[in-house]
Amino acid sequence: MDRTSIPEDDLSFDDEDVNIVVLRGNVVAEPEIRHFDSGAVMIRYLTTVRVTVPKRRLDVIPVTLWDPPEDLMRRPGTSHDRIWVLGSVQRRFWPMASHDRRRSRIEVVANRIDIGAAGDFQLPFPAQ
Repeated sequence: MDRTSIPEDDLSFDDEDVNIVVLRGNVVAEPEIRHFDSGAVMIRYLTTVRVTVPKRRLDVIPVTLWDPPEDLMRRPGTSHDRIWVLGSVQRRFWPMASHDRRRSRIEVVANRIDIGAAGDFQLPFPAQ
């Protein structure tokens, strides 16, 4: 799947549950890029989203993109950049290094990330 569209088949929900997240916010820390022994690459952003309804608050949301496109790897953005994210909420588990227990994190796993003003960002959903 490229980072600019979601296949039509993925948009026919019928009676299925739906997990779609769209965020527009700010990058608040330098992006973390990790290369794994498997060959996978991950880029992680810590983002803030300011909302005023139903009450004023600032949400801090981790966003992860696996195997990011080359243009994003070349220019991953910096702290204070605007960010658009299209993805889903997921809970990830991994073992603790010296214990029999596991840790977990709830994060947005992105299908698409645009950095900057992104005035031309358009959702890949049909207009309603």
